[in-house]
Amino acid sequence: MSTSVVAVVRYEKPLESVGRAIKLSGGLDHLPPKARVFVKPNIVLWTRRAVFPKWGVITTTRVLEDVIAHLKERGIDDITIGEGMVLFDPKDKITPSHAFESLGHKVLEKKYGVKCLNVFERPFKKVDIGCGVKLNFNVDILESDFVVNIPVLKTHHQTVVSLGIKNLKGTIDVSSRKQCHSADTKKDLHYMISKLANKMPPGFTLLDGIYTTERGPSVNGVIRRSNLLVGSRDVFSTDVVGAKLLGYEPHQVPHLVHAAEDRNRPLDLSDVEVVGEKIEDVASFHNFDFSYNENGLLPTVMEKRGMSGVTYRKYDSSICTYCAGLYPVIMAATMQAWKGTPWDDVEVLTGKVMEPTHGKNSTILIGKCMCQKNSNHPNIRNLIAVKGCPPDPKALSQAFHQAGIEVDPETLENWEQNMGLLMKKYEGRPEFDESLFRASSAG
Repeated sequence: MSTSVVAVVRYEKPLESVGRAIKLSGGLDHLPPKARVFVKPNIVLWTRRAVFPKWGVITTTRVLEDVIAHLKERGIDDITIGEGMVLFDPKDKITPSHAFESLGHKVLEKKYGVKCLNVFERPFKKVDIGCGVKLNFNVDILESDFVVNIPVLKTHHQTVVSLGIKNLKGTIDVSSRKQCHSADTKKDLHYMISKLANKMPPGFTLLDGIYTTERGPSVNGVIRRSNLLVGSRDVFSTDVVGAKLLGYEPHQVPHLVHAAEDRNRPLDLSDVEVVGEKIEDVASFHNFDFSYNENGLLPTVMEKRGMSGVTYRKYDSSICTYCAGLYPVIMAATMQAWKGTPWDDVEVLTGKVMEPTHGKNSTILIGKCMCQKNSNHPNIRNLIAVKGCPPDPKALSQAFHQAGIEVDPETLENWEQNMGLLMKKYEGRPEFDESLFRASSAG
């Protein structure tokens, strides 16, 4: 049985640590000369209106630059950095450009002659990735000779972990992303994600674990300084080791179970050789899930405040990224509105599969999918539908007011600025180093 080599390396020095991960794993050994290389970092989302925690959410510019420097040392000149970050307006060209500028990627363009591209400004191609699943992928990654995939080492509240395979979701178009969050119980989010790497060119996956995130993938998680790099030529092997480092057996990650079946691979790492650091020496459990009460009808943080008269049923994998991005802001606004008096038995529903509970006085349906499914449901007494994909924050605040929950419209409508408040818990802590998200000056 052939084995895949995965390097686990402590991040200690710029350039050198990434170079060690590449050398130990043989990550660039099969890089074709004069190859067209597509580099895929992880930029989950960006806002021009506020600074928010990038650590453990976005690939560090330090690791990205070190990878590019090693590619240039091998004579590679055709390098593209490509990403399709979450945009509530896919036609928004300003926010991706602002992200590339703010993260120093534009400096990398000048220094190394690389190209930065927003995949939403480029063509997509429909690809059959197996079992009849067809998704639209960015043509630049498909037509490259080699892919360097640089996700963050983090957990994910829907998929347990978000690593190499999951990072490729940023190369598909919006309709395909929504398709991944299917209501189909068999071809669900885990099934769809498991197939994202099936038709990719050969490549090297390097997990950036300088910072790691508990309850990721976004800014409302808990971020740690972990100083780890994980690299391999095989994305599946990288991910099963990454899962172990975050405290999960691969069989606990549904999309890795599907991926193993597709590849006829074991989940016990018996065909993986780990070099460098031992997993058990550097692994640390990162919780992936947000806590709910026993019946799954209210987040624990709300229950502890004594909130009553409202139910927020636990989200499922059918809620897509765009509605999910607003979900923590909606809950924050609801908690701010709590004054100790029970609300009038209001139910909040999201995603594509939830159904209204009989006897509730008001039912708020959030998002186009939920409205299409349940607008005529017989269990609803007072229907409050918030249409849109994603829904408009102003419409959300009006809906909650209609249900008697006096949320502050500013909280919802200025969600970008409110994200900046999450910075405060990291202020004054030197381990959260902004310089890791800046490129060295052009030479």
